[in-house]
Amino acid sequence: MKKLLKRTLITCMTSMLLAGCAGSSSVKETAGSNEKDLLARIKEKGEVVIAMEGNWAPWTYEDESGKLTGFEVEVSTAVAEKIGVTPKYVTGEWDGLLAGVQAGRYDLMANGVGYTDERSQAYTYSDFYAFNRTVLVVRGDNDEIKTLEDLKGKVTCNSANSTYQLLGEKYGATVKDVESLAGTIDELLAGRVDATFNAEVSINDYMKEKPDANIKVAAYDTDIEKVGMIMPQGKDSASLKEAVDKALAELRKEGKLKEISEKYFGMDITSEK
Repeated sequence: MKKLLKRTLITCMTSMLLAGCAGSSSVKETAGSNEKDLLARIKEKGEVVIAMEGNWAPWTYEDESGKLTGFEVEVSTAVAEKIGVTPKYVTGEWDGLLAGVQAGRYDLMANGVGYTDERSQAYTYSDFYAFNRTVLVVRGDNDEIKTLEDLKGKVTCNSANSTYQLLGEKYGATVKDVESLAGTIDELLAGRVDATFNAEVSINDYMKEKPDANIKVAAYDTDIEKVGMIMPQGKDSASLKEAVDKALAELRKEGKLKEISEKYFGMDITSEK
């Protein structure tokens, strides 16, 4: 009986040790998989998730067939090809996209994201690949607003948490939250707001498509907005930033960035002048 108990005890201890070893191995393997950085995980999946609004022509928008297209779509697609993965696009509202990148739901955001010191604390920026002038737009019959300083006490409209919103607030305007270029122009034409900010190239494109629209450029912001892709902040994104920057440098050298810019904007905005 004692021999049987002893043998059973040894067997149980052996089983526990083996289970413990197996458990240690499993934990080690899990830890190892967690050590993979963002670029490694992207390559493992074979796709990079890219966030954009999809309603801001000619940066990101849907064509007549409903296909997502635009300057940012072509640039980010070319970057993904250089990295060796497939782009997966997710569209949404501006502030939600920013939150999604910060939370790690999206790998990149490509949507004319202008650089600010505040954003640089929350996100990792790629190298800049577009340099954008911002214009102040008013109704064609508005002779009251001629400078940015004239915005004090007025009402503007732009996407929440956009650089355009910050610019309006900087000059003393109350900023109404409107998520699309078309929406901001509608608000302006209806007289519900006094002005709106947007990219010079986007307003040029709008006026080209709708030459009879009763709008005009009242003033230019003197600062040139530097545009880059953003990704989650931290060491986890370091190798992804390196890969994106390398891809952008190659596309610039090949003349591809200039080609894409001229296709959508009719001018080259990919180099700082």
